[in-house]
Amino acid sequence: MVRSKHALAATLLGIGATGCTPVQDHVSALNNPTLYSVHQPVVQRTDYVFDASAGDGGLSLPEQARLDAWFASIHLRYGDTVTIDEAAGYESVRARDDISNVAGRYGLLLGDGAPVTAGAVQPGTVRVIASRASASVSGCPVWNNLDIAPVSTTSSNFGCATNSNLAGMVANPDDLVAGQDGSVASGSRTAARAIRVYRERQPTGTQGLQQTSTTRGN
Repeated sequence: MVRSKHALAATLLGIGATGCTPVQDHVSALNNPTLYSVHQPVVQRTDYVFDASAGDGGLSLPEQARLDAWFASIHLRYGDTVTIDEAAGYESVRARDDISNVAGRYGLLLGDGAPVTAGAVQPGTVRVIASRASASVSGCPVWNNLDIAPVSTTSSNFGCATNSNLAGMVANPDDLVAGQDGSVASGSRTAARAIRVYRERQPTGTQGLQQTSTTRGN
């Protein structure tokens, strides 16, 4: 669950705004005297692993094609993070460049700091890790307190719509956890990447129109 010192501050402000309302020990959807929703996006990450043969000359063309096919099979897209793990003492700059070129076809740059995966990377191979995060708000909607009588707590469904929409629309769910650094260099790289993908991507109309038959059999 995504929580931070800012969320804690919002909780304290919400408690102060309730005036003389007694604060319960446990805040839940059915007992929330604050203006801070208990329904928060939960971010989960999945790591996909691909081991490719690599030498001093980098990845061979067949290995690059195999990597490209693997990227396509997992539907690599914006928001995914591609990192590389290599055996200590067997790092290959050319292999990294080859993998970077293949990932660049999907509009992605190589990230730093590969996550820990099962099994050691063998010499002569390079491990490509594609990490994908997803965000969701579980248990929504919650329509448990439908009383008409005024109460000094928020609705049990309070925050479900806003945070579910946020989890569904955020391009990179990891931003809900760590955010973006906002540096000028990072912004220019992101803009250049989008322009490069736009220019290099093959137009969808170059393959012609798909022909389908509308004749029905008896």
